[in-house]
Amino acid sequence: MKYKRILMKLSGEALMGERNGGIDPLVVKQIADQIKEIHEYGVAVGVVIGGGNIFRGIAGYTKGMDRVTADYMGMLATVINALALQDAIEHNGVQARVLSGIEMQKIAESFIRRRAMSHLAKGRVVIFGAGTGNPFFSTDTAAALRANEIEAEIIMKATNVDGIYTADPKKDPKATRFEQLSFQDLLEKNLKVMDGAAVAICRESGIPILVFDMNVPGNLVAAVKGEKIGTLVESTA
Repeated sequence: MKYKRILMKLSGEALMGERNGGIDPLVVKQIADQIKEIHEYGVAVGVVIGGGNIFRGIAGYTKGMDRVTADYMGMLATVINALALQDAIEHNGVQARVLSGIEMQKIAESFIRRRAMSHLAKGRVVIFGAGTGNPFFSTDTAAALRANEIEAEIIMKATNVDGIYTADPKKDPKATRFEQLSFQDLLEKNLKVMDGAAVAICRESGIPILVFDMNVPGNLVAAVKGEKIGTLVESTA
């Protein structure tokens, strides 16, 4: 394995499958199966998960909701997804822990960096819910922060597209895929893969980002091995 400690960034939409919203248990199981596969290679895995399949804070805000309230609702949605993924992972015989940025003792542990590091050292998958625990910050920013805090070697952004394109490949048949980009390229070309705050954190800390298609069996293992899949974003490209 090229990478021994990774931070996966999963969107909430990744859990929907073909549904219009909510959680498809079969899709969650498929994700858990891939996580188990790399876990068996000895890779330490942290996961930051979004909540867009249930509620997206910014969407509520644009429709007239109070921004802070909407963002907290979005954070709670990520915890629901984190619990679903934890359940699927543990059904696969792998220990997992949900650490929440918002205190909720009945269902998740509160995020403390040392606690997260301890769980990873014990071979547990750590799922970070509730984003940063603060409004106005996306789960992309949470992924960048948590990756730094757990000393991850790379952020692996799992999507339903096999990398970063010049345009939306589902809408533009002439769109071409980048194999590699620099953080500067990402910002200059306005390629909205992660928000600007997340990109700035990764650029400053030197943590690369790999964008790849999670729906292809074996892709996560290939990514951890360092095989050329998806698009790699790093300081120099």
